[in-house]
Amino acid sequence: MTIIDAHSHLWLRQDAVVDGQAVRGLPGGRALFFGEERQMLPPFLIDGRNSAEVFLSNMDYAQVGAAVVVQEIIDGNQDAYLLEVQTAYPQRFLCCALLDIDRDVLTVPAGFRAAAIPGHRMHRALDSPEMMAAFREMERRGILLSLCLADDARQIAQFATVLQECPRLRVAIGHFGLARSRHWLDQVRLARAENVRIESGGITWLYHDEFYPFPGAVRAIRQAADEVGMDKLMWGSDYPRTITAITYRMSYDFLCRTTELSPEDKAAFLGGNALSFYGFHDLPELPYIKNMSE
Repeated sequence: MTIIDAHSHLWLRQDAVVDGQAVRGLPGGRALFFGEERQMLPPFLIDGRNSAEVFLSNMDYAQVGAAVVVQEIIDGNQDAYLLEVQTAYPQRFLCCALLDIDRDVLTVPAGFRAAAIPGHRMHRALDSPEMMAAFREMERRGILLSLCLADDARQIAQFATVLQECPRLRVAIGHFGLARSRHWLDQVRLARAENVRIESGGITWLYHDEFYPFPGAVRAIRQAADEVGMDKLMWGSDYPRTITAITYRMSYDFLCRTTELSPEDKAAFLGGNALSFYGFHDLPELPYIKNMSE
C-alpha cells in the first residue's frame, strides 16, 4: 500500500516571534513556547534540529513513501532550508514556501510548487484585496496551497468566497478541519469544491485524550467521508510534534487496524488520494523491517 504523509514539518533551527511572544528551540527537544517550556521534539533530538535525514529514517522505517512539508510561523521561516531539501530529495518531499501573511504583497518564491498559509495565525481577512491577489497569482502559476483555518466561522465564509473567485486553485486544508471544534464539518464541506482536499495532520493530537487507537479520530474520518467522499480526504501526521507522544508509525497504523474502514478506504486515505493530488511518482519500495522486540 502506498503511504504518503500530507502534513509534516522540518527545521534546522526553531526561532520565531508570534504576536510579540517568542518560540525558540531549547536543548533536549524542548522549546520555549509562548512563555512556557514544551516538549516540541522527541527528547533524543538533543540539538533541536528537525532535519530531513532524521525524518527520512522515520519514513523508511514506517514505510512512508513521500511527505508534504508545510510551514507554521511558530517555527520561523524555513524557506532556504526547504529549498535545499526539495533539491536533495525531489521524489520524497514536496516542500511548501511560507507566505509572510503580514506583508502587503504576498508572492511565492521561485523554486517552490506549493505554499503554506497558517490562516489561524492571521489578523487580516482571507478575502482581503491583498490575499485575493496572492490566491489569484497562485492559481495562475499552478501553485498548490496548504491552508490551516481557525476555529472561526468567518474564516470559513471568507475562504468560500476565495474558492468562488479562484475555482482552479488547488487547496489542502489542514488539521482535519479542527475536528472536535464547533465548525469543523463546515471546514470539511469546503472540499465539495472540485480542487479542495482535507488532510488529517494533527488528528492524533486532536484526540490525544483518547490515545491509541484513537477511536474518535476514526469516527471523524468516517463522518467527513460521508460529507464529501473518501476521495477528498488524505492522511497527515503533523510530524514531529505528534511523535512526542506516539511513534511515527502509530500516527497511521491505528487506521490500518480499524474495522470501521474498508481496505479500499484505507488505501485511498493513507496514500492513493495524495498520490494523484500532489503528483508524486517514482516512490521507493520500502520493505517491512522486523523490530528486535518481535
